[in-house]
Order: sequence, then C-alpha cells, then structure tokens
Amino acid sequence: MHKSLKRLVWVGHAEGISYLILLLIAMPLKYMMGMPTAVRLVGSAHGVLFVLFVFALLNAFMDKQISIKQGIWFFILSFIPFGTFFIERNLKAAQ
Repeated sequence: MHKSLKRLVWVGHAEGISYLILLLIAMPLKYMMGMPTAVRLVGSAHGVLFVLFVFALLNAFMDKQISIKQGIWFFILSFIPFGTFFIERNLKAAQ
C-alpha cells in the first residue's frame, strides 16, 4: 500500500475513534453529568483530526492513489459513525 494510502487509513481510524468518543462519551458527559469540558477537549481533538483526514484525503488524491469518486465517498463516510473504518476495506477491494 502506498504511503499516502497508509496515512489516509491511519488518520481515518484516529478520526473515527475520536468521533465515537465525542458521540458516545463526551456528549453524554456534557448533557447528563453537566461536564461541558469533555466536549470542548474531545471536540477540539476531533476537529484537528478531521482537518488532518481531509489533508490526507487530498494528498492521496493528488498522488493519484484514489479517484475523485473514492475521494468524495470517503469524505461522506467521515461524517457517519464507523464510516472511516470502511475506507481500508474499500481500498483493499479496489486493488
């Protein structure tokens, strides 16, 4: 697997995990326990990881490792919980 694809998969997994932590841990802490700091911290980390994911996605596209169709699909998947975990499977199926 090309270096830009490995980076895309790695950052995608990190972004997906941060999204799940935000939705499943930080949000309940904020709204059930009155701890808004959890969302602030996890949300900031997730935001940074999302930007890194978009840069990794653009890098893989610029290196001609993914098509525009795959790039759009992966971007859409990044908004769905567990979505970024399907990127690696999609890449392996395309090879």
